[in-house]
Amino acid sequence: MKDYFRLLRPRQWLKNVFVFAGLIFSRNFLIPTSITKSIAAFVVFSILSSSGYIINDIIDYKDDLKHPVKSKRPIAAGRIRRKKAGALACILMLLSIASSYFLGIDFLIICCAYGLLMLTYSLGVKQIVILDVLFVAFGYVLRAIAGAVAIDVEISSWLLLCTLLIALFLAVAKRRTEIVLLGEDASKHRKILSQYSLTLLNQMISVVTAACIVAYCLYTLAPDTVAKFGTKNLIFTIPFVIYGIFRYLYITYQKLDTDIPEKVLFSDLPLQLCLMSWVVVCVLIIALV
Repeated sequence: MKDYFRLLRPRQWLKNVFVFAGLIFSRNFLIPTSITKSIAAFVVFSILSSSGYIINDIIDYKDDLKHPVKSKRPIAAGRIRRKKAGALACILMLLSIASSYFLGIDFLIICCAYGLLMLTYSLGVKQIVILDVLFVAFGYVLRAIAGAVAIDVEISSWLLLCTLLIALFLAVAKRRTEIVLLGEDASKHRKILSQYSLTLLNQMISVVTAACIVAYCLYTLAPDTVAKFGTKNLIFTIPFVIYGIFRYLYITYQKLDTDIPEKVLFSDLPLQLCLMSWVVVCVLIIALV
């Protein structure tokens, strides 16, 4: 039973917190029905994403055998047969899609789009340079859109842009760490890594980092944002964003520990405190207007 639970990759459910973006930035975080729907959307996306992870593990089990960490996953280690894993993936995907209907047709469509995105990624896109990280980033954007759709609110295009950029930042940083940690054997563990170089990834990180900070700054000062929240005080959340990004860069370049992004968030106290402070400050600014 423990292996089946590990197969779901519960740690990666943390990525689905992006569905709460619409709840916070629509000022609906004090409305019980909106909170309930957002939690339901989180659960649905967690089940749906787990089905995608299982499919990916089934497809990649031979490559995972060559990886020092992934080789311990239940399918690669031979503790769960691929047929059983495939059946579980189908059940979880059908369950999540069926459940999504109760949050509205639009939410159902977003879930189907996300499922198709994951399947396309696993079946071939992950082997296409640059497009692989873009697909990962699009997955985060769909999470944010789904969270807004679930509670029937409009989400800012600026916020979607920031989500895309921060997701790209995480994906590119992960690729860089994998290349450094795996060294010459990197392409044996993940074929797409042969298409990247440290120079290219460093340049990509620089571009995305700058774009992410600038986009968030512009979002806090945008006329639409000020009009929506009735305050310019969101500008005071910028230091938290800058520190969080710089802290993640520090972990990427100095500690070489961003090959699994969710592991960083679970283990790095300064980053945890920064994220919690950012959320608290955002909520207080929005709520006290």
